[in-house]
Amino acid sequence: MLHVIVTADDFGLDLAINEAVEQAFCGGLLTAASLMVGQPAARDAVERARRLPGFRVGLHVTLTGARPVLDPALVPDLVDASGRLGTRLPALGMRLAVSEAARRQAEAEIRAQFEAFADTGLTLDHANAHQHFHLHPFVLDRIVSVGRDFGLHAVRVPFEPLWLARAVSNTAPHASRVPALAWALGALGMRRRLRRAGLACNDYLFGLRCTGRVDEATLCEALAKLRPGVVEIYMHPATRCGPDELAAGVGSRASEEFAALMSPAARLRLQAWRASLGGYRDIPDGPMAAIAAS
Repeated sequence: MLHVIVTADDFGLDLAINEAVEQAFCGGLLTAASLMVGQPAARDAVERARRLPGFRVGLHVTLTGARPVLDPALVPDLVDASGRLGTRLPALGMRLAVSEAARRQAEAEIRAQFEAFADTGLTLDHANAHQHFHLHPFVLDRIVSVGRDFGLHAVRVPFEPLWLARAVSNTAPHASRVPALAWALGALGMRRRLRRAGLACNDYLFGLRCTGRVDEATLCEALAKLRPGVVEIYMHPATRCGPDELAAGVGSRASEEFAALMSPAARLRLQAWRASLGGYRDIPDGPMAAIAAS
C-alpha cells in the first residue's frame, strides 16, 4: 500500500501562498495544507479551504519566525523586541529546557493556536510545527496533549530516508545546525511517542533536504523513487515571489514549487503508482495503516 499526502506549508502566511494552494488542489497534485492561524492571510486561507470539498487542512503550530496568536505581552519569553516570535531555534530550545515560565507561555500559545483552528470550523487533519520545531520534546508533548482536546488525529514526522534523498539530484545537507544523526534519532523518537499516544503519522517524507527548491524535475525524481507506506511530500508554493512576498516570508523559489505541483509530468509519475491520495484522515484501512495509527 502506498498512500501519498502532498502538503503545502505556511498556508495563511501570504495571499500568494493561498492562491497557489487553491489552484494546486483544484488543478494540480496538492491534497492538503498546514495552516498558520495567526498570520496575515489566515482568514483568506480559511475562506478558500471552506470552498474546497475534500481538501485536508492541518495546524502548522508556529513558535518561531512569525507573530503569535496571543498578545506578545502574554508570551514575553518567546518574542523579540518587535513582538514577533524569535528566529533563533537553538536559543528557544534551550529556553524551553531551562525556563518554566517559557514552557508555560509556549503551552498557552500552542493551545491558543489549536483554539483558533477550531474556531474556523475546519476539520483538523493533522498538526506539525513551523521549521519542524516539534522535534523539541516539550513542543511535541504539548502538541499531543493539547491536541487531544481538539480531536488531533495525526502528526507529521520529519524523517526523510537517505535512500530517497540520495536518489534526487537537487538535495543538499539540511540547513539545520542539528547534526543529521541527531535529527534522525529525534524523528524516530517522535514516531514512537506518537504511536504510543495512538496518533497516526507518516512513515517517511520528502522535501526536507531540498526545502524551498522542489522544482518540477526534483518532484518527478522523488515520485519515481517512492516505496510502499505513508509518505508526505511537503512543499512551499506561491503564485509569485516578488519583493512584497519575499518580505512576508515567501521563499525565493516558491513559484517554481507551484509550477512543480501543476506539472503534467509529475501528475503522470504519481498516477503510475495507483496510490491512494489525500490527507492523514484518508489513509486507507490495511496492515500498514494500522501500524501507522497504532
